[in-house]
Amino acid sequence: MKIAIVHDWLVTYAGAERVLAGLLETWPEADLFAVIDFLSDKDRASLGGKRATTTFIQQLPKAKTHYQKYLPLMPLAIEQLDMSAYDLVISSSHAVAKGVLTGPNQLHISYVHSPIRYAWDLQHQYLHEASLDRGLKAKLARMLLHYIRMWDQRTASGVDEFIANSHFIGRRINKSYRRESTVIYPPVDTRAFTLHAEKEDFYLTASRMVPYKRIPMIVEAFARMPDKKLIVIGTGPELDKAKDLAAPNVTLMGYQNFDVLLHHMQRARAFVFAAEEDFGIAPIEAQACGTPVIAYGRGGVLETVRGIDHPEPTGVFYAEQTPESLIAAVTVFESEAHHISPEACRASAERFSSERFKQEIKAFVDMRVIELSPYQGQDRLLNRPTTAPTNVTPVYPAAVPMKHA
Repeated sequence: MKIAIVHDWLVTYAGAERVLAGLLETWPEADLFAVIDFLSDKDRASLGGKRATTTFIQQLPKAKTHYQKYLPLMPLAIEQLDMSAYDLVISSSHAVAKGVLTGPNQLHISYVHSPIRYAWDLQHQYLHEASLDRGLKAKLARMLLHYIRMWDQRTASGVDEFIANSHFIGRRINKSYRRESTVIYPPVDTRAFTLHAEKEDFYLTASRMVPYKRIPMIVEAFARMPDKKLIVIGTGPELDKAKDLAAPNVTLMGYQNFDVLLHHMQRARAFVFAAEEDFGIAPIEAQACGTPVIAYGRGGVLETVRGIDHPEPTGVFYAEQTPESLIAAVTVFESEAHHISPEACRASAERFSSERFKQEIKAFVDMRVIELSPYQGQDRLLNRPTTAPTNVTPVYPAAVPMKHA
């Protein structure tokens, strides 16, 4: 069986690339494709050293640093990737990867991190953050996003099976494409983030400082609680805003290596999280260290953190992305923290291990290949008898179809 794995773009190693690494570990013989590939040698090692076949955008000026500006060309570019030699195509998509062209004798399974955020429900938020609320550029941007949205919806029909990275994203898939999906949570390296039961008297947040992460809001909240210490790890365009809001009880450490991050994550009284994420890996890494989470109660975090009402809680939620709401949540946490154990946090995190991801994704794909084979004469797809074998691993409980009203 010839397998192709298609990713949007390879520039940094973040959450989507961790999923890609898991896919490549599961199918190391697969060929890799992407719109562009500018990964560093260090990050490429996490992909088994594999280099992607890319599109014409790879050769365009400043494609490495300003690739977002080529978004209008990406639908055309992804459709130029030739998938005709492959039996199975797996796309890892948060933008255009799911738009690759496949035929009736090919199986296309798309692992969706999110439908294109800035073209669907988050369009107005992205335009506002990019200062594109009015004027000619704003009109052009809205026309472009309208075109992207139509293309994105049309290409959904070329996908045979959708996998969502959370139930939250499963609902987005259904809203955008009117398609059902199966939830298989992304892999988290719980082996690297080890349990440390002894905690110290400080709170931690760690993130890229981009607008939707709301790091300045967290800093402002703790500046109003001078008796509580906050440590902030990370850098980005919001760093100066965070510095302006910081007080003596807030320490901005900037970028730190993994060992420093791990040391603080293991010893923090709680990890503070303010983003509305599709899934959210950092809160799981914190729980793997035995550290509770204080999180904004929207998005994927509702599936990965167990609130204070759970029999084995691992954190506290707050309702609004405001300093006042976060301050109230910290107060609740300090009064209820004795109900949260490091061991419960660790057990919660282990639900999302890398090993579990590889088992679930392989079981899901194997079953879909088997189901397809007898009906479309796909003997070469399986390279084995078309009758279903008796030793096929069942899909794990987390990998269940989304149900919608």
